[in-house]
Amino acid sequence: MRTMAILPIACAVAGLLYGQEPATIAPGTKKVNPKDGLTYVWIPAGKFVMGCSPGDAECFDNEKPAHEVTITRGFWLGQTSVTQQAYQRVTGQNPANHKGANLPVEEVNWNEAQAYCQAIGGRLPTEAEWEYAARAGSTGVRYGNLDEISWYDKNSGNQSHEVGQKLPNAFGLYDMLGNTWQWVADWNGPYQAGPQSDPTGPASGQLKMPHGGSWGSTSRLTRASYRGTVEPEHRGNKLGIRCVWE
Repeated sequence: MRTMAILPIACAVAGLLYGQEPATIAPGTKKVNPKDGLTYVWIPAGKFVMGCSPGDAECFDNEKPAHEVTITRGFWLGQTSVTQQAYQRVTGQNPANHKGANLPVEEVNWNEAQAYCQAIGGRLPTEAEWEYAARAGSTGVRYGNLDEISWYDKNSGNQSHEVGQKLPNAFGLYDMLGNTWQWVADWNGPYQAGPQSDPTGPASGQLKMPHGGSWGSTSRLTRASYRGTVEPEHRGNKLGIRCVWE
């Protein structure tokens, strides 16, 4: 698996201007959000190539062209998907089909996912932030051996599993691929060629783009660059949440 160094670019002054933590925070630093009780991991600013991975013959057209993206500010991202215990703690509800305190919450639509993230003091990650965090410096199709990092259709037993049971990526994030899909903020739209900074996708649209694959996904869908498309009103027992905490 080929890797690339993460290129830190933010400075303490810029971080303070944007109301963010200064760049002296070490990548992988963790802290617990008191509202949902979940652990969040510091993802540093940097650059990566977004979209179809080099040599990946399974890419779909909407994963192209690959293009350089700069993430100008670091952010705190959930170490795991939102669990049912955390979701119930914040909302008083547990809509999940497969019940279990440490199983990922599912059966939440985009608006409910965004509302949860706002309730804990955050938001959904952008598509670029999600892929940058998932790759964690890797330029490969995945950040590790699929069976070692992911619950997908060949090893899941047709059900979700407790979060954090597979190997994490280099940032210390679990289940970025597999177990449950994760909503991102962006509307669906084609990639633009050329370098970009902090892209947020189209201003409006009809479809949102969950990422990462699920316990029911094939290996082709369980890749870092895969872009799902679904109506924002959709709920499903394979569709969950991971938040940025601001």
